[in-house]
Amino acid sequence: MKQLYTFLSVILITLSACSQQVESEVKAETPKNLHYKTELVVPDLNIPWGMAFLPDGSMLITEKSGELIHFKDNKKTTISGLPEIYVRGQGGLLDIQLHPNYASNGWIYFSYASAEGEGDGGNTAIMRAKLTDNHLTENQLLYKATPNTKKGQHFGSRIVFDNEGYLYFSIGERGARDENPQDITRDGGKIYRLNDDGSTPTDNPFINTKDAKTAIYSYGHRNPQGLIKNPHTGAIWEHEHGPQGGDEINIIEKGKNYGWPVISYGINYSGTSFTEITHKEGMEQPIFYWTPSIAPSGFAYVTSNKYPDWQDNLLVGSLKFSYLERLVLKNNKVVKREKIFENLGRFRDVVQAPDGYIYIAVEGKGIYKIIPEQK
Repeated sequence: MKQLYTFLSVILITLSACSQQVESEVKAETPKNLHYKTELVVPDLNIPWGMAFLPDGSMLITEKSGELIHFKDNKKTTISGLPEIYVRGQGGLLDIQLHPNYASNGWIYFSYASAEGEGDGGNTAIMRAKLTDNHLTENQLLYKATPNTKKGQHFGSRIVFDNEGYLYFSIGERGARDENPQDITRDGGKIYRLNDDGSTPTDNPFINTKDAKTAIYSYGHRNPQGLIKNPHTGAIWEHEHGPQGGDEINIIEKGKNYGWPVISYGINYSGTSFTEITHKEGMEQPIFYWTPSIAPSGFAYVTSNKYPDWQDNLLVGSLKFSYLERLVLKNNKVVKREKIFENLGRFRDVVQAPDGYIYIAVEGKGIYKIIPEQK
């Protein structure tokens, strides 16, 4: 009986792995008739990492090099009052989001690499501030990951609010693959959840766990550079960079372990293997993974009626292949992939703005708006 149970278990795991592989081998196509085109609206940007839209329709743009830009009436104004930005490798000034009640409270949230604290190097930090006459005021540091390190990779970092007003943010594992992601007493390789003032929610999953970083909401992540709220369910969705292969899309659940680096669909950049398994009990499976990797950055869930062909689709920027990827979903499974605006450049961010248009940030060029072609 024990042998039969073991045999059946192996069969079930194999079938599960196969079904996952089939979903993840959906090939990306180039559409014959796109019906949409791009219009450059903010030119001459280097690495525009994040963007947020103010109530008056103007835009805040983060340049990774450490510059915050206010774009209004076709004019760029540099915002002063930022904290010191640690610019190294993939680190710098990163994502930016407005508080859901920005119109009444004026809070702006941003992530950045910071050298604050003990030790050489830096790590990811979250700050909020208010904008007054092109200057940041009332700056409040909400979270600073430790330890500092001179490694230049995997800072994360994206920011999103859920329907209850909780603040979620991602921090990559900072190149410490075997130390950080699976250890909840350490920062890195995690999705975090805070109250909007930076305090820790009393129902966070590890609030009563000895020595745990109590802001952690989920763990076992590599380098998440996409974080959004599903507008229909309110759930937080994330995508992250794998190594060579194994970029993932995950639905984030409280206290769950997403497996990195114990399980993965990727291999080392050298072509060698670092794990033999893709499934393990107690570790979550992605709803989709890319092999080969596309190096995803930026994430949007389309609901705007300006894009009837894309309703309830996902948009993900590809840094590696320089296109925008459209993912068609059915029951939380990807059933179709399209490569859009190929060769435009390295797509760093994609946002559906309050005006209903989708804006994309392309490295070395600027911010584009996607507009329907005239019929």
